[in-house]
Amino acid sequence: MAYLSMGEAHRRITDYLSRFSDAVSSQDAAVLSPLLAVSSNSASLQSLADALNVFQDSNRLVGQMERSSQLAEILSPLLRCIQSYRLGRFADAYVALEKAAKYYFVFFFCLFVSKIPTLFWFMTVWRWGFFSAFLQEFRNWETPWAMEALYTLALEIRLLAEKADRELASSGKNPEKLQGAGSFLMRVFGALAGKGPKRAGALYVACQLFKVYFKLGTVHLCRSVIRSIETARIFDFEEFPVKDKSTCNVNLAQVTYMYYTGRLEVYNENFLVADQKLTYALMHCSPRKETNKRMILKYLIPVKLSIGILPKQWLIEKYNLIEYGEVVNALKKGDLRLLRQALREHEDRFLRSGVYLVLEKLELLVYQRLIKKIYVLQKQKDPSKAHQVKLENIVKALKWLELDMDIDEVECIVAILIYKNLIKGYIAHKSKVVVLSKQDPFPKLNGKPVGS
Repeated sequence: MAYLSMGEAHRRITDYLSRFSDAVSSQDAAVLSPLLAVSSNSASLQSLADALNVFQDSNRLVGQMERSSQLAEILSPLLRCIQSYRLGRFADAYVALEKAAKYYFVFFFCLFVSKIPTLFWFMTVWRWGFFSAFLQEFRNWETPWAMEALYTLALEIRLLAEKADRELASSGKNPEKLQGAGSFLMRVFGALAGKGPKRAGALYVACQLFKVYFKLGTVHLCRSVIRSIETARIFDFEEFPVKDKSTCNVNLAQVTYMYYTGRLEVYNENFLVADQKLTYALMHCSPRKETNKRMILKYLIPVKLSIGILPKQWLIEKYNLIEYGEVVNALKKGDLRLLRQALREHEDRFLRSGVYLVLEKLELLVYQRLIKKIYVLQKQKDPSKAHQVKLENIVKALKWLELDMDIDEVECIVAILIYKNLIKGYIAHKSKVVVLSKQDPFPKLNGKPVGS
């Protein structure tokens, strides 16, 4: 850091405080939001952090503001957060930001709800811990201008909690901040989830909650959030204001919501619903967000494969999803050995994504494709006997693929394929022959999951 005089440090801090106060007075969310984006590493916030390291009495400057009595409880911890973040003390930064966020929430409640007569009453209630009472009353607030700043705070709470937990874990301490962030965001979500202009804010906070729960491995907690949104029918995506929408004219929060709820349906093996949600997310994702599209496709491709739809090779190459390339080739060729090799090679990646079991069930489709290939070869040689496939021939094909299976195992697999309606026909047990239907012996899934 270059030399910074005390006078320059004083100027930078007072400039930040003035911009913050002016943004609140003029209700200018576009100016206020960047002032709260601690993890953005913007040049202005970095220079402010440097000034705070030089000028140690920033609270005195906060106290000299015109609206110090109202904004001090927000700005003092916010400045501590910015300074701690710049110094790499992320746990301290998170604690300070959470405190600032709570005061932010209550301050704007007091600013717009006239039933709170004095700041003294506000501070007394706050210090006695009745934050939930304020959140309850906040439901009645209909002024939406500060929502954009709330989005920034919700994002920063999550990002700082993740950094804080990594810092705590590296020093042998209990990483608890992300769990605390989830509790805080859940209370904010409860205050926003109602009718009126705050609904869009509730959806955005819900998406941050999903990210927290998936990170913590507590995805079951998403259910209560989803019930609030879908069961109560408080959201109609088409009613959201245009100003909250991305370049493809769809709110980013909608895409994020459908992505995470789609992933939940994958875990629950509700593949048809997962297909609908993930397809929505992909179709409405901004064309410029290729990284986001890749994240969606990581789950959509296994879902599509499970209902019999193979992706094009160019799609796999464009989004660098090469781990699915051999899986698709195995399905095309009916090569069980190739499928198992692909699952072994990319096992860690598939397990982390939670799609390993989905892909493992594709073995049934590979068996179906293998038997179909034998059927086609027989039809070329002797069309009159094409519909009679000896189990012995299937055993030979598997041995050619270096898979040692006896005839009883193969008979069991064929019985499962018939039961799953992947093959139409029956097994002649005495002659060890699969008698295929002469009409559509290998029906397509037509949107039904392979395991249904």
